Amino acid sequence: MFKYLKKYWFWCLLAPVCMFGEIAMDLIQPKIMSSIVDDGVLKSDVGLILDLGVRMILLVLFGGLCGTLCGVFANFATRRFGNDLRKALFTKIMNLSFSQTDRISTGSLITRLSNDVNQVEMMVMMFIRMAVRSMCMFIGGIYMLYRISAQFALLTIGALPFVMIGVTFFLRKATPMFAVVQKKLDQVNHVMQEDVAGARVVKAYVREQYELDRFDKANDDLVSINLRVQTLLAFMMPYMNIILNLVVILLLYMGAITVKEGSELQIGELMAALTYVAMILHSVTFVANIFQSMTRARASVARLKEVLDSPDLIEDGDFETAKARLAEMYKEDGIMTETKRGSIRFENVSFAYPSSPDRKVLENIDLEIRPGETFAILGTTGSGKSSFINLIPRFYDADEGNVYVDGINVKDYELHELRERVVTVMQRAELYSRSIMENIRWGREGATDEEVYAAARAAQADGFIREAQDGYDTHVTEAGHSLSGGQKQRISIARALLKKGEILIFDDATSALDLKTEAALHKALRAEYSDVTKIIIAQRIASVRNADRIMVLDRGKILAIGTHDELMKSCDLYQDIFRSQLKEDKKEVTANE
Repeated sequence: MFKYLKKYWFWCLLAPVCMFGEIAMDLIQPKIMSSIVDDGVLKSDVGLILDLGVRMILLVLFGGLCGTLCGVFANFATRRFGNDLRKALFTKIMNLSFSQTDRISTGSLITRLSNDVNQVEMMVMMFIRMAVRSMCMFIGGIYMLYRISAQFALLTIGALPFVMIGVTFFLRKATPMFAVVQKKLDQVNHVMQEDVAGARVVKAYVREQYELDRFDKANDDLVSINLRVQTLLAFMMPYMNIILNLVVILLLYMGAITVKEGSELQIGELMAALTYVAMILHSVTFVANIFQSMTRARASVARLKEVLDSPDLIEDGDFETAKARLAEMYKEDGIMTETKRGSIRFENVSFAYPSSPDRKVLENIDLEIRPGETFAILGTTGSGKSSFINLIPRFYDADEGNVYVDGINVKDYELHELRERVVTVMQRAELYSRSIMENIRWGREGATDEEVYAAARAAQADGFIREAQDGYDTHVTEAGHSLSGGQKQRISIARALLKKGEILIFDDATSALDLKTEAALHKALRAEYSDVTKIIIAQRIASVRNADRIMVLDRGKILAIGTHDELMKSCDLYQDIFRSQLKEDKKEVTANE
C-alpha cells in the first residue's frame, strides 16, 4: 500500500513532528506539577505556584495546538491515501476480464471497495498518529521516570514482557478470524445485492421469507464470528490492566516506604512518577490497539492486493504495427486499398471458460462474415451462441485459433479501438438512474439531440418515449424498473445505434419485443444501417429468417450455414426448431412474413 501513500510523505512527516511537540508538553507537565507540590504547596510559595501554573497553561495550549495540527495533517494524508487507493481499486475492477469478475463475486468487490479500504485507512491513521505517540510516550516516560528513580523505571520495564506475551497470544488467535470476518461480510453483501436487484422476482414468487432466512443466516454467521473475535480480544485489555495496576500498586508501596524512610524522593516526585508510569502503560495499550488494527487490516490488504495484483488477462495489442502490416498486404501497384470496414473472420477457433477448461463450448470454428452482412445465429440453449460473439470484442480470448476484425487479429487491437468498432447489445438491458436522454447519449458522449432522436426512432423507442409525461427527460429508476422489458431493450438498442460502430451485435436483445415491433426494427436497420455488419442471436426463427445468412450452432460446432430457404431444405435441426415454433405460435410467424 506504500505506493499510494508516498505521494503524501510531506503530510505524513508533519503529523509526527507535531505529535512530538504534543508529547513533549505532556512529558514536561508532571515534572512541573512535581515542583508545584514540593516547592510551592509544601513550602507555601504562592508566587511559585502561580508562575508554574501559568507555564503549565501555556504548555497545555501549545500541546493542544500541536495535537490539533497532527490530526489535521494525518487526516489529510490518510483520506487522500484512501481516495487514491479506492480509485485505483475501482479502475482495476473496471479493467478486470469477464473471467476474473466471474471468479470474484459482486458482493465481495463491493466489500473490498468499501469496508476493506476503510480498514486499511484506519490502519494508516493509527500508524501515523498512535504509533508515533506510543513510541514517544514510552521512551520519554521511561527516561523521565529513570530521572526520578531508577528502581521505578526497572520495575516498570520488568512488567512489559508479561504484557507483550499476552498481547501476542491474543492477536495470534484473532488473526485468522479477521479474514473469516471479511468473507462473512462478503456473503452478507452478496445476498443483499442479489435480493435488492431481484426484489420484483422475490415478490412475484412470494419468496420473501426464504430470502429473509437466507439473509438472517448470512448475518448470523457474520455476527457469530465477530462475537468470537471481540470476545477473545475483550480478555486482552483486562489482562493488561491487571498487570499495569499491579505495577502501580508496587510503585505506591515502594514510594511510600521510600518517602517514610526520609529519602530524597518527595511527594510531588512520587506523584510525577505515577503519572509517568501511567503514560508508559498507556503507550503499551496503544501499541496493543495498533497491533489489533494492523492484524485486521492485514486481512483487508491481502484482499485488496488480490484485486490490484490481478494480471491483465486482456491486454492492448500493438494496433499501429498490425495496421501497417495489413496495409502492406493490400498494397497493389503502389496504390493503397483497404478492406471494407466490418469484416469478421474466425480461423479454427476453440474456446473453453476458465472455470471449466476441459469443456469446450466452441470447437474448430472457421467462418467469415462479410462487411454489411446481416448474420444470424441460431441454436439450442448452451450451444455456444453468446460465447461466439463474446470473442469478437475480446470479452474473452480464444484458447485456440484467431479472430480477425477488418483483417486484423483482435489481440492486436487496443481494447478501446476494438470496442469502438464492435457494439454489443445484451439481452439484459442495463439502464442507469438518469433521464432517458442521458441513458441513450451514454452510448456516445457529445451526440446532438437530433442524433439521439434518430437512434430512438430506428430502435422503435421514439413513440413510447414521447408519450411519457416528461418525454426524453423522463427519469429512469434504478436498473430501469420503471420501464417494461421491451422498453428497456429498445432504449439499449438506441444507445448502441447512437455509438455508430461498424459491427453491431444483438445478443438476444429483442427477446422482449413483439414480432411487429421487431420487424419494424429490422426494417429500419436494413434501410438506415445497411453498411453496418449486424450479428443477431435469437431464439425465434421469425426474428432471423430474413437475415443474409443464418448459422446453426450445436454443442459448440457449426452445424449448417445458409439462408432460411436453404436451411429448411438441408438442416434437420433448423427444420425441427421451425416446426416447433410454428406450432407454438403460427400467427406470429405469419405476421412477420
